[in-house]
Amino acid sequence: MPDLLLELRSEEIPARMQRKAAGDLKKLVTDALVDAGLTYEGAREYWTPRRLTLDIRGLTARSADQREEIKGPSTKAPEQAVQGFLRKAGLSSVSEAQVVSDPKKGDFYVAVISRPGRAAEEIIADVMPGIIRTFPWPKSMRWGAASMPKGARFAGVEGKGSESMRWVRPLQSIVCVFGPEHDETQVIPFEIDGLTAGNVTYGHRFHAPEPITVRRFDDYVASLEKAKVMLDAERRKDVILHDARDLAFANGLELVEDEGLLEEVSGLVEWPHVLMGEFEREYLEIPSEIIRLTIKTNQKCFVTRPQSGEGLSNHFILVSNIEAKDGGKEIMHGNGKVVRARLSDAKHFWTRDQGDLPDLETLRASAEKFDLDLAKPLDQRMAKLDALNVTFHAKLGSQGQRVARIRKLAGYLAPIAGADPALVDRAAVLAKADLRTEAVGEFPELQGLMGRRYALLQGEDASVAAAIEDHWKPNGPSDRLPENKVGLTVALADKLDTLVGFWAIDEKPTGSKDPFALRRAALGIVRILLERKLRLNLLEVFEKALPGRSGAPTVEASEGGSAVEDNSYINETFPVVGGHADVVADLLSFFHDRLKVYLRDMGARHDLIDAVLTPEADDLLMVARRVEALTAFITSEDGKNLLAGTKRAVQLLAAEEKKGTVVADGVADELLKLDAEKALWAAVQTASREASGAIAKEDFRSAMEALSKLRAPVDRFFEDVLVVDEDVVVRANRLALLKAIREATATVADFSKISG
Repeated sequence: MPDLLLELRSEEIPARMQRKAAGDLKKLVTDALVDAGLTYEGAREYWTPRRLTLDIRGLTARSADQREEIKGPSTKAPEQAVQGFLRKAGLSSVSEAQVVSDPKKGDFYVAVISRPGRAAEEIIADVMPGIIRTFPWPKSMRWGAASMPKGARFAGVEGKGSESMRWVRPLQSIVCVFGPEHDETQVIPFEIDGLTAGNVTYGHRFHAPEPITVRRFDDYVASLEKAKVMLDAERRKDVILHDARDLAFANGLELVEDEGLLEEVSGLVEWPHVLMGEFEREYLEIPSEIIRLTIKTNQKCFVTRPQSGEGLSNHFILVSNIEAKDGGKEIMHGNGKVVRARLSDAKHFWTRDQGDLPDLETLRASAEKFDLDLAKPLDQRMAKLDALNVTFHAKLGSQGQRVARIRKLAGYLAPIAGADPALVDRAAVLAKADLRTEAVGEFPELQGLMGRRYALLQGEDASVAAAIEDHWKPNGPSDRLPENKVGLTVALADKLDTLVGFWAIDEKPTGSKDPFALRRAALGIVRILLERKLRLNLLEVFEKALPGRSGAPTVEASEGGSAVEDNSYINETFPVVGGHADVVADLLSFFHDRLKVYLRDMGARHDLIDAVLTPEADDLLMVARRVEALTAFITSEDGKNLLAGTKRAVQLLAAEEKKGTVVADGVADELLKLDAEKALWAAVQTASREASGAIAKEDFRSAMEALSKLRAPVDRFFEDVLVVDEDVVVRANRLALLKAIREATATVADFSKISG
């Protein structure tokens, strides 16, 4: 069976787009071929900075013939209906249709449409131009005549194709060859905007710019390799990583590995060549995080450290796209000059952030508001953040107002988390201060971390400094949690304030869109509560944080602004959308969704989560403990007994309730006539009492064990007792007995939702 080789060669594709673009090309092409009736054995995509390549093996040479029957109207139908059928079937007259008889419906017309299969070459030439024209680049561009202003274009230069053709960077050539593995291949010469697909590609821009004629994938790869192009991105990554490790080791150093940077660098070169540069040791006085980000962000280089693993060295690893004749000396020298200039700027930022601001007198009011000490640099930056009235969100006020609310909410949460209130207050006040530092202004990724550095330099308590860094955490499912209770408290306050605020103004995530990372914030809270075993009644916190609630902390009006009479930075111009009760209920439901995701990722069964989680459950740690206990219990013999006994009773009760059968409000002892129902009622009362006592002690396992003892009396009840008795009063009493079973077991879980 023949194979297809496709290459789209252009000017440099941004590294961050290459992997996805190659995957998109594979999906678009293979889907189009399959939709056209072709099949294939396998397909693999490749990419370099200048090309997207697709290798499809075992493609069928021709699509299958198709036969389709289109049923028409009765032979006695009106002429208008017959003509509509002919148009739909593509027939010119009714004589071209067949007449089929049906014993019940009589005679009717049928059009038999036969479509012969198409050659794969024809299908490929047909689908490729559309795929290229509509390729889903995140950003694309026009070039050449198509990019010129309309009035400046010359007659005959532009055309409809030039106007509409866009690609991430100018497209330079297309290779499209098709044929068997061992015989001659053929070019499929489709055309798009002046480019005609052929069998010629080009190698490395500098080392081998001459044209290369290819026939199939194997010689294409070999030819590119000779022309200094390493097609496989994973191989380029492997070469870069191992050469960088070896070069560092040879110089008594150790590579600081960075998977994201490795992915990016492999997308910048077609023929990687690893070199080592250096900078002056004096720059090592700068925090290592700043050095690493400076070199990574601006020069796409790796840093190294001594083999002892302490700190960084003054050597860095760079990856060149050429093998220089001088062994890379000029390249290393040029990169070193740029790195030194960047580090000089970074050192300037680091030094400036430790000095006084020039306008301290204008910051007195803000300093008093937040109890700041203007003799300390970080306090000055917090005062500046407030005095500048920096906006957090157009509807949610300034960063200063936000800090004030986080401070008060953190004060409320401190005793719950068991944290020192004074340290929590100090950490909350300084948590956002580094947003006004020059280091964070240059490298936003360092927010929090630089705050910790500056806090320690000005003598803050270690737990306060750690909390300043950790209040952003966790930033994802794999990120670490705050390392102490102070940081944990401020992190909770920060995330809760954000969620309540955005819910109040109805800026919730929709579908896949979550521009304010609210799902991540909620998952962070879930992780903190469950992994740090923290009890928190979310409904109570929501009520305190929402605007207009009694007991909610208030924020004074900022200069020139209206008063903010609530704990959010939501002022009177932006009231709560939808009412407090709706906001609270919807936000709790959102937390339930995040909790379900977290527990399922931890291996919990979805039906057990649903059985435990009620709409008003706001203590997420207790929900998790119930799920854990139920998971362990339900597979035991007692668990199977509990499930079997309860389900039978609950299902019968639900069926009767659905019919509208009367159920008594409570069980009347005098109406219990049979020994089996008397025994069941006694067992239910005992089990309920024991389960309630166990639940009060948060011993869910013992509660379930107590309820599991109902299995035997329930079985005996159904063997000896007819629940749906002819006597309406007796029937209602027996149904009330089943209702008592449901209410008793509901204190642990809704067993009707458990499968099995």
